[in-house]
Amino acid sequence: MALYLTHRQKVLRLYKRAQRHLESWCIFRYTFTVHDRKQTSTYEEGGQCQMDRDKYRYFACILRARFDEHKDEKDMIKATKLLKAAEEEFWRNQHPQPYIFPDSPGGIASDRYDCYKVPEWVLEFWHPSEKAMYPDYFAKREQWKKLRMESWEKEIQQLQEETPPDGPKNEALPPARKPGHLPPLWWSYVTRPREIPL
Repeated sequence: MALYLTHRQKVLRLYKRAQRHLESWCIFRYTFTVHDRKQTSTYEEGGQCQMDRDKYRYFACILRARFDEHKDEKDMIKATKLLKAAEEEFWRNQHPQPYIFPDSPGGIASDRYDCYKVPEWVLEFWHPSEKAMYPDYFAKREQWKKLRMESWEKEIQQLQEETPPDGPKNEALPPARKPGHLPPLWWSYVTRPREIPL
């Protein structure tokens, strides 16, 4: 993530958060109640659901119109004041328990597959018969290891040259500076585990 966000990025992120919280306010979720030993849904044949979606679309269009009203603002001082006022309004009106997508941070399935993400060095301990099942991958891996040993000194030199004397300002690594060169610490990117295992 960038150290500083531009004004445009701040506005776009605020708009997306406002839309998601508006959705949480408007769209009625299924709630079940126990009545006379039967589970009954508060929805009536899906009609309530459609009404809630219509209500959400109406307020979403109003929200978009409010953002579009000032999208061509050239005065950055006025634009910054508008953004601050909008963020304060969002803070006052945000949903107390917004809907969070399952795979998003804070969702019920967030980081579900982290227990399957094994570090790359574990492959060193595979038996030769196991490695023989994936000959293409291990041949390429040997090339990567050789390239890593060759490029390591250049990577560390680049990091030392481009790091300020008082330490790095953020966690972002510098890119490769010349065509054909590798960026510093490229090995961790090439050998990263899958996000969702097969």
